[in-house]
Amino acid sequence: MNFKEIIQDTYQKVKNIEDRGQLATYIPELANVNSESFGVHISTIDKVSFGIGDCSERFSIQSIAKVLSLSLAYGILGEKIWDRLGVEPSGTAFNSLIQLEADNGIPRNPFINAGAIVISDILLSNLENPKEDFLAFVRNISNNLEINYSTKIAASEKTVGFRNTALCNFIKSLDNIQNNPSDVLNFYFDLCSIEMNCKELSELLLFLANNGARTFDNSQVVTKSQSKRINALMQTCGFYDESGEFAFKVGLPGKSGVGGGIIAIHPNQYAIAVWSPKLNKKGNSNKGMKFLEEFTTKSQLSIF
Repeated sequence: MNFKEIIQDTYQKVKNIEDRGQLATYIPELANVNSESFGVHISTIDKVSFGIGDCSERFSIQSIAKVLSLSLAYGILGEKIWDRLGVEPSGTAFNSLIQLEADNGIPRNPFINAGAIVISDILLSNLENPKEDFLAFVRNISNNLEINYSTKIAASEKTVGFRNTALCNFIKSLDNIQNNPSDVLNFYFDLCSIEMNCKELSELLLFLANNGARTFDNSQVVTKSQSKRINALMQTCGFYDESGEFAFKVGLPGKSGVGGGIIAIHPNQYAIAVWSPKLNKKGNSNKGMKFLEEFTTKSQLSIF
């Protein structure tokens, strides 16, 4: 498979389309990025590495970090984690409060904000130094000590995080948050602020294409079974109330973030990261979605 040629052709085609998306201006710091940025990088199990465009420029991965926090918490708790979280698509926006009361404070899945806040609470309860330990986990998976939080983006999100505050307090009232809500939220905002570029992101999450193991030394990040389940959740829940559309058009497990990044996984094949900051009405990268649809169409590689 000539991934380089397919990515080059697809990139040029998608780059030239009119992008009617909008920046995520509700987080002030995210409104300062170059709205025309567009990068792609693929990392494969058999060591193909290719990028194009702004693939070396770092951006806030935002909700893509939820895959990493879930991986760490899942490794700690094992299947007990599902006592506090569901595994169903929400069918509602990523920051919706609607289902929590009906579901007695159990978020529908780990990738909506409510679910990621519960994951943050789990990590606070199980890590001695949560912020430092989580970053060490991420750096260890990627073998990259340069990955870091963005204090500016975390601080920016904290100034406008009223809805997440409401989510956390509501879950706390229903006994599914064990720690102080302000501590949980501070950690949640920090983990969403991590910055990476497309190359770093595709290399980092390649473990989910490799049965849960790092490709450079085959050490397990999560078990093979856990990797399968995380991929399944990415397939059904990774794009909020556009997850069905992504499955239909792209056919890969994936996760988006309001920083404009998308990671998509083809088990036993590759991880591909796309970044374009303008978002569609569902909060997913407009060009990123179009690129991945075109890419899997041209390559004829999806999980279906």
